[in-house]
Order: sequence, then structure tokens, then C-alpha cells
Amino acid sequence: EEGNPDMSTIKPLVDGGTGGFKGHARVILPGVPPCFECTLWLFPPQTKFPLCTLAETPRTPAHCIEYAHLILWSQQRSNEEFDTDNEEHMQWVYNNALSRAKQYGIEGVTYQLTQGVVKNIIPAIASTNAIVSAACVLEALKIITMCSTGLNNYMMYTGSQGIYTHTVSYERDIQCPVCSPGVELSAPTDSTLQQVIDLMLEHPVLGKMLAHPSVSYGAKQLYVRGVFEADTKPNLEKPITELLEGESTVLLTVNDKKLNAPLRVRLRLQ
Repeated sequence: EEGNPDMSTIKPLVDGGTGGFKGHARVILPGVPPCFECTLWLFPPQTKFPLCTLAETPRTPAHCIEYAHLILWSQQRSNEEFDTDNEEHMQWVYNNALSRAKQYGIEGVTYQLTQGVVKNIIPAIASTNAIVSAACVLEALKIITMCSTGLNNYMMYTGSQGIYTHTVSYERDIQCPVCSPGVELSAPTDSTLQQVIDLMLEHPVLGKMLAHPSVSYGAKQLYVRGVFEADTKPNLEKPITELLEGESTVLLTVNDKKLNAPLRVRLRLQ
């Protein structure tokens, strides 16, 4: 409950990934170093182009491809859902992107690039895959045999200009919704359950992860959507202190369709 795991129950996870000439390897010990969710900020956001640029001032092959994919398709084939695995759909986007590129004097539109832009495909480089996979195997060997000190806890690799590796010891995010003892949430003592749920939806961390939450306290269902909603809906107008039997600091379990797993919220009434 306090976020201190029983070390004898931990199953290590070795993770690796590559993108072009860049890659990483990491060792995750659940509840000890940061989990995957703690370090999502390490990954760059997917590139998005302003629609005004696509429609009015294309400057790159990708602009022409996205124009055909996002704008032209909805104008000319709005009754069809675009399927990235449909060769005819992809060929249509390529042909129209090529025409758009010729109109603006842009070179470089190819069928392969069209697939890469539409599907957000990052080229795989064999040497990068080999280096990162070797690092993962080495860390797994260390864990199994205890032959050497393991990685602590993240290794990045860049091979675009020479060969560069760097090891970083990242720290856990104390507000992580996955591995923390509970995302902190404060509420006035006189709050109702509905007001507590509203605070969750306004929270800078929880608000991004929840849409229509269900809340429970231990084995007690405070508010559950679906088949039990009629039974628990009256609780929404009840004081939270009444539902929590006078406790001022509790661990709530929150479920939502947007979540992959239940979320822990540490509620403090003050």
C-alpha cells in the first residue's frame, strides 16, 4: 500500500527499442526504478502538420502526402474509411500526393515514403537492432546469473554520427499513475463523492487519463458505471466522509474505459 514492494516477488523486465540510428535498452524492476509510464516523456511526440500548411503552403514531400491522406481523401472519398493496409488506398494517396508535389515543384514523393508517412513507419537499421538486442540479452544474462552489476537503469544509443552511448539512472515519478503508491489528490472534508470525482477530472495527471471513472474503496463500490450504476448513483450526493467511514487518508481504486488497468488514487481530506 505504501509503494514498497516485496523484493522476493519482483519479476524483472528487460526492454529495448530502436528507431533508425537511435535506440535504448532498460531494466525495469517493478516498484523500484521508474516504470515505462514514468518515462513516456522520453519518446518524441508523433509529428503533426498544421492543416493550413497542408492546404495552402506545402514545402516537403510529407506535406503533399498528408494533404492527400487527410484532406483530399475526406473530400473525394468521404463515404469510405481509409485502410492503411489496403494497397489500392495507399496507391491512391501516392498518386494524388505526386500530383500535388509536381504542382508545387516538390521532389521526393515515393510510394515507400508515402507508406512511411501514412503508417508512421520508422526505418529499421540492422546495426542498431543488433546493438540494442545485444544489450538486452546481456542484461538478461546478468539478471539470471548475477555475473555482474546490472544496468541502472536506462541506456541510450545513437549511431547517426559515430557511435555514442550514455547510461542514465532515472528516478521514479512519485505521481506516476502506474507504479506510485497512489496519485495524490486533496479534497475538502465536506466534499461529496461527486465533487471528489470532479476534482479527479480536473487533476493535471488524472484528468488526462479519465473520462467516466468508477470509484471503489477496498471491497466497497462507491460509484460504478454500467449494470450497478443505479445501485451506486445515490452515493454521488453523499458526503465522502460518510462513505469512507470517517477516514481522512485513503487509497481509492479508480476504473475507466480509457485505462488499461485500475488506477490508485491516494485521497487526503483536509
